[in-house]
Amino acid sequence: MAEEAELQPTASEQPHPIARSDSSASTSPSDSNEPVIHQPIPVRPGLPTRKSSGPLVVPRDSSAVGPLEPDFGPDDVRAMSPRRTSEDLDRMGKEARDEMKRHAKALQDSLLTIFNRIEAVREEHDKLDNNNKFLQKYIGDLMSTSKITASSSRKK
Repeated sequence: MAEEAELQPTASEQPHPIARSDSSASTSPSDSNEPVIHQPIPVRPGLPTRKSSGPLVVPRDSSAVGPLEPDFGPDDVRAMSPRRTSEDLDRMGKEARDEMKRHAKALQDSLLTIFNRIEAVREEHDKLDNNNKFLQKYIGDLMSTSKITASSSRKK
């Protein structure tokens, strides 16, 4: 039995159930004489210092009351887009209305041109239709005249 106790591994010698497999545990850097590369340890950046917000209550007659004008740098997008004045807005509105009036006038002119063309085509159609009816009547008269003359020549 003493021999059996020597063959059985003790609790301290048994591998932990979550321990790595033998293949990864058997190769260590010291066994293969390779240099060990460690991952750099991340360093958390320091927090910026903040100014005190000061008291929240300000007397009415204080110069700190009221809106503050924002100061934008020259490369700030907000500084590159100037605000429009009421004169600029009025001018832009007038330009837009004038452009719309020009566009409406052009559409009316093209509509009038199309209407005139339709009227011309209608007149031409009526004229051709009348000529067609005249020719059909003329051909019909010729056919009836030729039948009459043909039948009278046979009788003789």
